[in-house]
Parts: sequence; structure tokens; C-alpha cells
Amino acid sequence: MSIEPIQYPKMIKELRDNFDRGLTRSLGWRRAQLDALERMLRENEKRIAEALAADLAKPDQEVYLGELSLLFSEIRHARRQLRRWTRPRRVHTPLVGQPGRSWVQPEPLGVVLILGAWNYPVQLVLSPLIPALAAGNCAVIKPSEIASATSALMAELIPGYLDKAAVRVVEGAVEETTELLKQRFDHVFYTGGAHVGRIVMRAAAEHLTPVTLELGGKSPCVIDEGADLASAARRLTWGKCLNAGQTCIAPDYVLVTRDQRDALVSAISDELDDMYGKDRLKSSDYAKIINRRHFDRLLGYLKDGEITIGGRSDEESCRIEPTVLTGVDADSDIMREEIFGPLLPIIEVDSLEEAIAFVRQRDKPLAAYLFTRSRVSERLFVESISTGNVCINDVLMFMSVPELPFGGVGMSGMGQYHGKAGFDRFSHLKAVMKRSRFPEIPIRFPPYTDLKMRLLRWVG
Repeated sequence: MSIEPIQYPKMIKELRDNFDRGLTRSLGWRRAQLDALERMLRENEKRIAEALAADLAKPDQEVYLGELSLLFSEIRHARRQLRRWTRPRRVHTPLVGQPGRSWVQPEPLGVVLILGAWNYPVQLVLSPLIPALAAGNCAVIKPSEIASATSALMAELIPGYLDKAAVRVVEGAVEETTELLKQRFDHVFYTGGAHVGRIVMRAAAEHLTPVTLELGGKSPCVIDEGADLASAARRLTWGKCLNAGQTCIAPDYVLVTRDQRDALVSAISDELDDMYGKDRLKSSDYAKIINRRHFDRLLGYLKDGEITIGGRSDEESCRIEPTVLTGVDADSDIMREEIFGPLLPIIEVDSLEEAIAFVRQRDKPLAAYLFTRSRVSERLFVESISTGNVCINDVLMFMSVPELPFGGVGMSGMGQYHGKAGFDRFSHLKAVMKRSRFPEIPIRFPPYTDLKMRLLRWVG
């Protein structure tokens, strides 16, 4: 829906008025919205796939695996757990507070803003909407204009399924986003890059609005000595090539011991042949780069190492074939910025300890991956690497577990969502205490005496 920026205050006031009159409070309303969202996705699966094919040339299986199946799982989980999540959460009341009861009462925040991303333009705009609705909020959704076909489809479909009195979609680019950020929301949820994340955070600070930032970063993949290289190569190749590498939790670079490097490269080459054939640029199972700007940016990284696998590109289709780079300098451009494409630098190390030190010297990543046969290595990696998410002997698959919180740390983001973590993110957890009127315990009231002090020390 196209809305003139001058109308944003009116739109948000309408949503806030609807929220204040209790429209979104009942569990029945929340369940109805979740049901409608699932129905929207199921009834329009073909149109969604067509829009994603237009924007990113996503194969149908990647549409289902990377976008729809995750949303179905989140919706089902939220629907099953909704009553439990919304219940008062009782906490212990110490002796000094007796007789009394204490609990935490979740309540919706109000009107929230969700700013989506272009790489998974359905999943990354609707996945935060699920907990926002489950928590009982009104929402303004701003899909990414870069994925224009999907943005237009979301703007068409959502008003036809969800309650227009509580959920609005705004299309547009930088101007519209800037104007939206000038408004007062009760929470701002942003998925994207760190540069825009800083802009979002500065704008939210004007209203002291809390933010969730899902930013990404350089997610390392470490191959431990003695790891199952065949399994590692298969899963690593899939995770790196999904959506042509345009995934915020894709393995960004690989750290492997020197004596295993050549075997890993050979295994990756074999997996690429099996998955995409010899002419990978023409594979119908392989997505394209979103636009020419990102295409040219990625080609610029090819100079930063020796092209060991791949390296070809097709400007007309905006495709770059999966490419493995070796001999990469740790301080080169490709190792300073998130790649967000199908290029995989491989860096040699002497040990797991050296790999861990390499990761720790850099910004905290959104995800970190380890392939190993060793429980000792696994424990060392999990305890040593500060990251949003860890996956052992696979990549990306933690996203399939709705109970696992998802989010970054440090430069890779702040705040978590999915499952109960998402419900809590879009709720205010209000502390409540109820005291009995009788009996009255006089020790806290003046006049103060030595006896009262002794009693206070005893009960405290």
C-alpha cells in the first residue's frame, strides 16, 4: 500500500487508538491472525514463489525450505504455546514480603515497526510479525523495496488476510523509511546491514524506543583436525550456495588445517558438480544476485585471492558461480566486509586453537560453525566463541528449531526472537506484587528500634 509520508502520523494514531481500545488483547484475536497468516501463505504459495523467482530467481524448493517452511513452523509453535506464554509467571516472594504473591505479567507493547530485508523478503518480514501478533501488538510492516516484486505482493496480500485495523503495510524506499522512523513506535525491529542499523538506532533514540537489530556479519566455519570432510563439504556447500550466498547466517569463510585444505577443496568441487552440474551458471537450482550493484561488488572481491573453484559470472542473468578462493590475506577487503554472496575464502591454520583465536580477534559473528568428531573440540569452541548462534557439524539448521532464540551479539545485532524469545521481545514483562492487608507487620515502620533492626536482619 502506498501512503504519503504526511499521512504516517494519522495511520499510527489509528493503530494506537485501536490498540488502546483493546482490539488486539484477546487470545481469540491473536489466534485468528496467526491462522489468517498461515492461510495467506498456503493459498498464495505459487504467487509467492513467482515473486521470489522474479526478485532472486529462487528455485521453488528454496522458497519452501528457506521461507515458507520456517514460517509454518513458527506459526504452529506460537499457536500451540500462546496460552502458556501469556499466563502470569509466578516468582518467589521472600519472607520480608509475606503474606503476598509476586508474578510477571506479559503485556503487549503497542504499535511496532518491522523493517524487512531483501534476501529473504517473505520470511524476514513475516517471521517477526508472528511473535508481534502473538504478543497482541499492532504493527506497521515495511518490506524491502529492493525485492520489489515480493514487496508489492506482500502489500497486496496482507490487507486481504490480516486485520487492517491492526496491521498496515507501507511500501517505499529510503524516503519512506526515513519518515516512518520519525514517528513514535513502541518497538522497532530491523533486519539488514550495520550501516542502516545505526541509522535506525539513532532515530529510535529520539523517542527512547527499544530496538531489535538483526545485522549479520562474517560467520566463520571451522574444520577441526580429523573432521568428516565429505559431510562437511556437502553441508558447507549447500549452506553457502543457498540463495546464492545471500543469507545472513551463511558460512562467510572457512578456517581449515593445512593438511586438510586440498582434500576439502576437492570435496567441495565434487559437491558442486553433484548439486549444480558443470555449468553452474545455468542451473535452475541456483539463485541470482539481487541486483547489478551487489553483482559488481562481489566481482570486486575476486582479486583478493586465488580462484581455486569457479570464478565465472554472467552479467545478463546477474549470476556468479560458486567460487572458492585460497591464498586470501586476512586483512583483504573480502575478509573485512560481510560477503553476502557465493564466494568462499578458505584460510589455513595450524590448529583449532589458532582458528578460535582468529575468530576472537574479529567482530562477534551472527553464527559460527564447527565440523568435528571431538567432544573436547566441540566444548572448547562453544565456550570460546562469542556469537549469536552455534551449529556443530552442520550449517543454518538451528533456524529449524523454533524454541531456539535467534539473534546477534555485538556488531552482529542485539535482541533475539523466534518462539518464546520473540513473544517476550514484543511484550512488556510487567512485574506485579499483591500483598494481603492482614496481618500488618510493624517492623518496617518508624519509630525504628534495635529490636526492629534485629528482626529485619533476621528476615532479610
